[in-house]
Amino acid sequence: MPVNPIGHALRNRHAGHDTLVWANADLQAPENFSLTSSAFVHGAPIPEHHRGKLFGENISPALTWTAPPAETAELVLIVQDPDVPLGKPATHALTLGIAPTLDAIPENGLTHPSQIPGLRHGKGPLGRRGWAGPKPPRSHGPHSYVFQLFALDRQLDLPEKFTLNDAVSAMAGHVIGRARLDGTYEIR
Repeated sequence: MPVNPIGHALRNRHAGHDTLVWANADLQAPENFSLTSSAFVHGAPIPEHHRGKLFGENISPALTWTAPPAETAELVLIVQDPDVPLGKPATHALTLGIAPTLDAIPENGLTHPSQIPGLRHGKGPLGRRGWAGPKPPRSHGPHSYVFQLFALDRQLDLPEKFTLNDAVSAMAGHVIGRARLDGTYEIR
């Protein structure tokens, strides 16, 4: 496939890992539980099966985690791509209401509306809810997809059409644990 001149020209432009919600000072907490996937290992490529709509099946990967802190009232999952050639990362999933008694979300469990009781999806790219799989610009290089799972000491009470900014504001000062899993995806 020929090189995409736009992707190639923007190859050195990235939002940066310091723009992830993970880096937000108000969301800092111990990394006291772990997040894994049966689809890929930390730092490895995400399978094509999970690629975004128009180009792939757009099926969210299965996720599993160890027990969060005992005081956890709710878990929040935010998946972001910090390698987009924009000023802020692209959000690929924003999911609230994950019960602390759960230890996994099955493959395609991040669809909207969710089939898992209690899960609520916020508005992501272009107003979309639920999983939006990898769709990096061709020839831009490998992109990181950072799965960030936050344990909160309270449940969030947000309107139905909440955004990332709404969630981050409500989470501030209430994160008691965190877990992270990074995958990559590239379209050459």
